[in-house]
Amino acid sequence: MKSKLLGAVLGLGLAIGIAVPAQAQKTSINIYTALENDQLAPFKAAIEAAVPGVEVVWTRDSTGVITARFLAEKDNPRADMVMGIAVTSLIRFAKDGLLASYKPSGVDKLKPQFHDSSAAPTWTGMDAYISVVCFNTAEAVKGSVAAPASWKDLTKPEFKGKLVMPHPASSGTGYLTVAAWIQVMGEAEAWKFMDALHENMGVYTHSGSAPCVQAAKGERLAGIGFDMRGASEKTKGAPINIILPKEGSGWDMEAVGIVKNTKNLELAKKIADWSASKAANELYSKFYAIVAEPSVKNTPPNYPADAEKSMVKNDFAWMAGNRDRILAEWSKRYESKAAPK
Repeated sequence: MKSKLLGAVLGLGLAIGIAVPAQAQKTSINIYTALENDQLAPFKAAIEAAVPGVEVVWTRDSTGVITARFLAEKDNPRADMVMGIAVTSLIRFAKDGLLASYKPSGVDKLKPQFHDSSAAPTWTGMDAYISVVCFNTAEAVKGSVAAPASWKDLTKPEFKGKLVMPHPASSGTGYLTVAAWIQVMGEAEAWKFMDALHENMGVYTHSGSAPCVQAAKGERLAGIGFDMRGASEKTKGAPINIILPKEGSGWDMEAVGIVKNTKNLELAKKIADWSASKAANELYSKFYAIVAEPSVKNTPPNYPADAEKSMVKNDFAWMAGNRDRILAEWSKRYESKAAPK
């Protein structure tokens, strides 16, 4: 009886010209990203709230994998945007003509190093992450090992087989760390250092998070990882110290860019505008201590003091331009200890 009554009402509505509301059509925006898995849902919700009519579809993997995939698809791009990927990768994409030029609204309010200052800007910075040593104090007591004060301390015999770091071809954290060593030490000295470090290395992981997690669990004495993961593990109760080596810490920033010739350019521009907003930076600051908007500060528990001061002077263009050469040399020397994929 109810179904007959409903049908009659709908029929009457159509007969007299009353419109029946329909579900609004949303446009899928495919975003390639290396954001951590726990960031995907809140970022999706924030973007869709800020840009009505958009449905965010993530294609997510580690920085190295996403970079390789995007470059492999350059003749037939499948993404509309890239977000949460190392700026060194975006600079490479721009060099190959794969990104659209766009200056988001409000970008001039960001820290100078967090936006592309070229005449035809292609990327906008979001947040920065830096390399640290996660040092397990409980395991150190067992082995009577002193905490390292410098990167070169990690080449001492007591660290033999007890180190872990990310594979630079797979992990953005791994590459920024290697690139910083070369910039700070000079190329010849850096490769000499990495040769000695390799002798103490247990494994090169394909995740930037894994080294600090393994150190936190006591699986390794020390892990070369990134700042926020170290702080997170320590806050969970892990017996680790987060060390900023005295030579300085490598760093990179996550950034946003629009894929050239995307069919959804206007919506992509609106998402890029959101990415430079204070609201977006407040979201970034829930996951990273260092963000692009200078007025947004949210230092997490157990975050290392003066971390921003430890950041080495970075030449992002050099990092992007030399990436393939450095990774080829690194793999030739050290691939034997890479974790299985």
